[in-house]
Amino acid sequence: MTVIWGDEVFSNTGGNLLKIRIVSFRNSIMRWEHTLAARLQAAGYDVQIDYAEAAPPARFLDCVMALESLWVGAPAEPAPFVPAVPPSGGADAILDLTGRLEPGKTPVLTVEVGGCALLSEGLLRLRSDCGPIQLVARCNGKAVGRAAPMIHDRVWLSRDIRMLLVSIQSLFVQSLARLQAGLLDEITVPPATAPSHRPEVAYAKHLVGGLAARMLTRMTPGSRTFCWKTAYRFIDGPGVVETRHIGGAPFSFLEDDGQRFYADPFPIHHEGRTWLFVEEYPYASRRGVISVAELGPDGRFARPRVVLEEAHHLSYPNVFAHEGSLFMIPESGSAQEVVLYRATAFPDCWQREAVLIEGRNFNDATLFQHEGRFWMLGTERYAGGSASDTMAIYSAERLQGPWRPHPLNPIVIDRAGARPGGRIVHVNGKAFLPVQNGTDTYGGGLGLREILRLDATDVRFGPVLPICQAEGKGPASLHTINRTGRLEVIDSLL
Repeated sequence: MTVIWGDEVFSNTGGNLLKIRIVSFRNSIMRWEHTLAARLQAAGYDVQIDYAEAAPPARFLDCVMALESLWVGAPAEPAPFVPAVPPSGGADAILDLTGRLEPGKTPVLTVEVGGCALLSEGLLRLRSDCGPIQLVARCNGKAVGRAAPMIHDRVWLSRDIRMLLVSIQSLFVQSLARLQAGLLDEITVPPATAPSHRPEVAYAKHLVGGLAARMLTRMTPGSRTFCWKTAYRFIDGPGVVETRHIGGAPFSFLEDDGQRFYADPFPIHHEGRTWLFVEEYPYASRRGVISVAELGPDGRFARPRVVLEEAHHLSYPNVFAHEGSLFMIPESGSAQEVVLYRATAFPDCWQREAVLIEGRNFNDATLFQHEGRFWMLGTERYAGGSASDTMAIYSAERLQGPWRPHPLNPIVIDRAGARPGGRIVHVNGKAFLPVQNGTDTYGGGLGLREILRLDATDVRFGPVLPICQAEGKGPASLHTINRTGRLEVIDSLL
């Protein structure tokens, strides 16, 4: 196979699949090249690992990793990578983890972390007060992809590093998929922000401040990591999606008893009655269930009652009608599956209809019928990475499947525009996906992304259009937006 990128033509001698050569330092951090190689092999590539000389000294980083391992535990050592096919001949693409290889006839892919080609320097940018970290993929020196990973911990650097390495893997996988498809376009990337503090100073400030904040939270009676509020209103004409702000008619809250929260609202109108499905999260069990509330004649929803419970966490109850039946696809990523449920006695009784995806931690599955196919958009969590920044797409001819991954997965790696936050909506003939913005915190905001192209060969999205508190005001702390008829529902982080 021949791969064409820009003005360059690369010959693929490996048939339908690329042969990949990974070049790493012998003393690379956490031996993450083994995990990268295993992930590429699972994706169908022939992979080999070669080692260059030892990495330059990174004494401060090594010291931090060693000390934190005493407090938070050391990561499990990955199993040694064994190539499925013994290395032979040349490679079709090289993944350079050293940042030192010169471009040649074979495409060389690298990833910069915060503007640094050397990984050990880039990892310290997580604690250098230079803004949210950005990854840039380069092919023979030209920028061809970028990722904005979501970093959760922000206290323990070692945990954030493990999460960041997963995003680097995803960016390599994405770049290889687009290279193989001839869709690896050169892009323009903004310059990286220079650190405002030395890594040692910034690290100490974040560690001490973060630990103090966590201790204060634990000591404060009634404080909780997350507490969502579901709200609703009835409107005529444009709503949040059209105006991109939550101003206008006031919202009413779905009341709770303080022992649980309600989130991920999905409304549906059926046989003259209106229902609201939500995730119910009792603090005592720490496991979400799916509940439903009916709209009363007074225009208010009754207290939700449980209609679906499993041994694992459930949320995001995407409920919809299809061919005369009512279905639901709740999130069950922790169980490594996506399940389609059919209502046998709506709205209280649900039975498993089909397992659509197995062996994947897929989150917030959002359906879209387009050009005669079903499309499922959501985020996929890999190993210790984030569940909120890496979009994958699957498609099928029938609702029950079989569902196939898109050849360009992962599609988007973006903390501000990858994880769905509600059903796909249409405005002026255009399709938009609500997306969660986790730049500052999980549930910190919501935006809309236009679906510019979605087919078997390519996927393209427009920029994230933020939803604001009111016209001309800052971003609203929304998490989900849905609407049916005059009923508009949201949830927000309190």
